[in-house]
Amino acid sequence: MTIVVTGGAGFLGSHLCDKLLELGHEVICIDNLLTGSEENIKHLEENTNFKFINYDVVNGLPEGLEADQIYHLASPASPNHHNPKSYTSLPFETMQVNSLGTWQLCETAVKMGAKFLFSSTSEVYGDPLEHPQKEDYRGNVSTTGPRSVYDESKRFGETITSAFVRSKGLDGRIVRIFNTYGPKMSEDGRVVIEFVTAALNNKSFPVFGDGKQTRSFCFVSDMVDGIVAAMEKGLKGEIYNLGNPDEFTILDLAEKVKQLTGSTSAVEYQPLPEDDPKQRCPDIGKAKQKLGWEPKIELEEGLKKLIDYLKSKEAEVFLKK
Repeated sequence: MTIVVTGGAGFLGSHLCDKLLELGHEVICIDNLLTGSEENIKHLEENTNFKFINYDVVNGLPEGLEADQIYHLASPASPNHHNPKSYTSLPFETMQVNSLGTWQLCETAVKMGAKFLFSSTSEVYGDPLEHPQKEDYRGNVSTTGPRSVYDESKRFGETITSAFVRSKGLDGRIVRIFNTYGPKMSEDGRVVIEFVTAALNNKSFPVFGDGKQTRSFCFVSDMVDGIVAAMEKGLKGEIYNLGNPDEFTILDLAEKVKQLTGSTSAVEYQPLPEDDPKQRCPDIGKAKQKLGWEPKIELEEGLKKLIDYLKSKEAEVFLKK
């Protein structure tokens, strides 16, 4: 098949491109490189089944493009307000790609008869009052807080996708992605990459609040398998949580990273950002039953893979000097 991946030069999108090529498809990666990087897809330049187009999908797809499937992953994803590539630093671009971009892509998918997948987020649950979170939980989300440009635009992206399914015949489905980590993550302030890079440099771990808030961390290869399963096996109009249900506090994560790196890093407590969720854990019963999917890589194994990757990248930089 010919498959479009929007945001295909990003962390998750580039891994998805790799997987789809491995499965024998032709892949068209579309990314405006606002937060993505050509470095993530450089190894695919010589692959005749791969094409990269620098383009903003707020305008839909480039003229004349045809595809059998569209994976819509384009969007800034980091909440770190200190990072110029975070959604808090790019509020209007974030809102546009998840609303206008999603609308345009849904229209295009209907015209082409292409299957469509919208990548939503666990952030649609906000600071949840239900735990763990199931797909039918409607969330506890601020419409005006600093995170709302991401949370609410993803919620609206879900609304758009669902309306096109109901009224325009779109063969669409939605995945809600929980915290994902692994090689090719940019150092954008998300907690796993923040802690691992801090540990490798024996710098302090920045822990917000008391560090007892929980997250569930899914290794990128598991996440990609789940996304592909949702496209291939997921039903029209359905929503699937994708994530690892093993739950850890932020302090647990810091301790694991410290042990695996042999670091001397200490915890540095910082004020808790506004609207930061206190608990986050997916109920993946639906994905297990309907998609035959569940994550295989436990946190310790995944962290070792990320640490080894970052060490090899450091060695590459050193050798080039």
